[in-house]
Amino acid sequence: MSQVVKITNENILEQIKLSCKIPSIIEEIVNRQILENTSEALGIKVEVAELQKAADQMRLANQLDSADDTWAWLEKHGLSLEEFEKILDNSVIAGKLAAHLFTDKVEQHFFEHQLDYASVVLYEVVLDDEDLALELFYAIQEGEMSFHDVAHKYIQDQELRRSGGYRGILSRKDLKAEISAAVFAAKAPQVLKPIVNSQGFYLIFVEEIIQPQLDNKLHIKIVFELFSQWMKQQREKVEVSLRLSSIN
Repeated sequence: MSQVVKITNENILEQIKLSCKIPSIIEEIVNRQILENTSEALGIKVEVAELQKAADQMRLANQLDSADDTWAWLEKHGLSLEEFEKILDNSVIAGKLAAHLFTDKVEQHFFEHQLDYASVVLYEVVLDDEDLALELFYAIQEGEMSFHDVAHKYIQDQELRRSGGYRGILSRKDLKAEISAAVFAAKAPQVLKPIVNSQGFYLIFVEEIIQPQLDNKLHIKIVFELFSQWMKQQREKVEVSLRLSSIN
């Protein structure tokens, strides 16, 4: 016979506390208040068509292919239809407010921080021995070995070895500071002299430096970066009065 577990609001609040999630939940509550207050002050409203589009996107993201799927998802998350609409409303408001505040600031920000949006096509081999790393570096320089040969011989991870040490297309933020500085100063294609950090000795092949273009995707990214910074600044101005009843 299966056990029946009764869960109350008090149980949920207690678990939130024990999971140390109070700070993150408070931040979300403050964010919502900032969104509501600012959008109301600016006269930003959500149209029915915008809510419908947001609903379609959420259903697609959560693979809710039918009305029954949607109702089951709402029940699973303890949401009423009105609360679901509130989620959608907040999402739309956040996007409209971000665009309202920062769309006309994107171009200036991009040109002032253009280097931050460059990316690199990078391959790497991480070694434990500095002498070996230098030996392999000079062997590649002299044409005695290729970077692929080194990767195939010295990388332990099977998938990474098969890809020749390919790390992908990375931005500055994806790399540690000492590696980023050397990588973005490279004249691609170039194998860099081994770089040391706490993980070992990095032998890196910089295949290509990709200069950023202010396309629609990057435009949206910058808008929300600026919006995120603005939200943080607004939160810092808020004094939170927290009152939670004790749970014995």
